[in-house]
Amino acid sequence: MKDNKLIAEFMGIESYEFRGYTMFVYKEDNHRTDVDLHYHTSWDWLMPVTNEIIKSRDEQNADWDLTDLKHALCTTNIEYVYKAVVEFIKNQNT
Repeated sequence: MKDNKLIAEFMGIESYEFRGYTMFVYKEDNHRTDVDLHYHTSWDWLMPVTNEIIKSRDEQNADWDLTDLKHALCTTNIEYVYKAVVEFIKNQNT
């Protein structure tokens, strides 16, 4: 679940600590723990992340290697896309 937390942080989702949990604020009335994040199981959650990666690259005119992400998207396998997104974010954070 730490990779879901990593993705939420990359997406700029506001977070705060509450009773030992990290809570993420998706809407005013929608706060979730990292256990309740579904980037790894839902295209509805994961595709905005891939869009944000591509959009950010274009806006920053960055020379980011998106080969792995593009190949993963072509497979239409959510596990591959999720892993490619996580690896991309980890590489950007180093």
